[in-house]
Amino acid sequence: MVDNDIIVAPATAMGGAIAVIRMSGDGAIECCDKVFRGKSRLVDAAPYTVHYGRVVDGERTLDDVLVSVFRAPHSYTGEDSVEISIHGSKYIASEVMSLLVRNGARMARAGEFSVRAFLAGKMDLSQAEAVADMIAADSRASHALASTQMRGGYSQSLQSLRSQLLEIASLLELELDFSEEEVEFADRARLELLLKHTESEITGLIESFRTGNAIKEGVATAIVGAPNVGKSTLLNRLVGEERAMTSDIAGTTRDTVEAHCNIDGVQFRFIDTAGIRDTDDRLERMGIERTMKAIGEARIVVQMVEAGSRGFEPVKVNDGQTLIVVANKADRSDDRSIVGAIYMSAKSGAGVDELRRRLRSTIDTERVYSGETVVSNARHYAALQRALEALERAMAALHAGVSGELLSEEIREVLRNIGEITGDVTSEDILKNIFSKFCIGK
Repeated sequence: MVDNDIIVAPATAMGGAIAVIRMSGDGAIECCDKVFRGKSRLVDAAPYTVHYGRVVDGERTLDDVLVSVFRAPHSYTGEDSVEISIHGSKYIASEVMSLLVRNGARMARAGEFSVRAFLAGKMDLSQAEAVADMIAADSRASHALASTQMRGGYSQSLQSLRSQLLEIASLLELELDFSEEEVEFADRARLELLLKHTESEITGLIESFRTGNAIKEGVATAIVGAPNVGKSTLLNRLVGEERAMTSDIAGTTRDTVEAHCNIDGVQFRFIDTAGIRDTDDRLERMGIERTMKAIGEARIVVQMVEAGSRGFEPVKVNDGQTLIVVANKADRSDDRSIVGAIYMSAKSGAGVDELRRRLRSTIDTERVYSGETVVSNARHYAALQRALEALERAMAALHAGVSGELLSEEIREVLRNIGEITGDVTSEDILKNIFSKFCIGK
């Protein structure tokens, strides 16, 4: 995947006051020296130093720049690297990169800098994925998730489990060399304790995915109820802008409308849905079908009813979902008969802060902010599920008194799936799939 040739790419968005162009690979510093004019040559510079000068194309000066020098192996990629700070003009950036390409570099592919960092052992695969999550973080909670993973906290807990299992698997396989003497090198009682401990750890990580993924992707919150109950008005009130069209005409919303809102460090993804009622209108029925789908996929369901209305029936939610009942238009009625409901006026904003508090209380971020390991990546979740299944087979085999060879095979399967998360076990196809989703320059 990597030839260690010189790659170049913008590391920041163009159009601001300044921009950064990143270059890495064998000969990157020499390549930069061909176009840089400063007090001294960059190849003679000490690592971690910044140098002022000009980028020139022959007699033509493209820009006044600052060049930061990083030397192998102490750089992000483990290679010689430079970062060129220029003015943020798209034209200047394009000209500088074209000049560098003409002098021996090539444009980097998506995620290629992080691929090189991974292959150089600067980070494991889960840390590399956390780099992309850090860039995409849009709330305090999602930033804390990515930060913990990028610093290696996640990797350390997995590597600890993996090393213990690897030791046991090795002892089980050693028994094969002494099969005729029926010697046991692996203590079965210790093995059972280790498998139970590993099962507990993996189960905890799997259970954390529900919260971690919700924080990473935005907490899916469906706003449902009868037509004209105020769902779109509530959505607009929560996000602070007119995202959904409102009208006194029932059935105005015929498709789901999404909007995001940050509540005390957590990103919520609100889904305004079509009103639920019996109708002969084909388009409205299609909207109602999408409403029912949104209810099934949401983490939180906010059911809106009119204060004072009779015959209230709560929406049926699944295990793991939270139902919050909101009695809207409470300024028109003194009825407070729905137990546990939040009485409010979406139009005036009365009671909206109470709804925000209720929504935020459904997401426990204590583990995230304290730096505990919380799984947020779907690929990791799938690998952990497979590891748990193999672990359960290993436990059953142990209790059945099967041979060390079969036991070792199941434990190796646990190791393989854990290793897929950190990159100890991987394939080029997996790496390409992961890093192709990265931005250019990272």
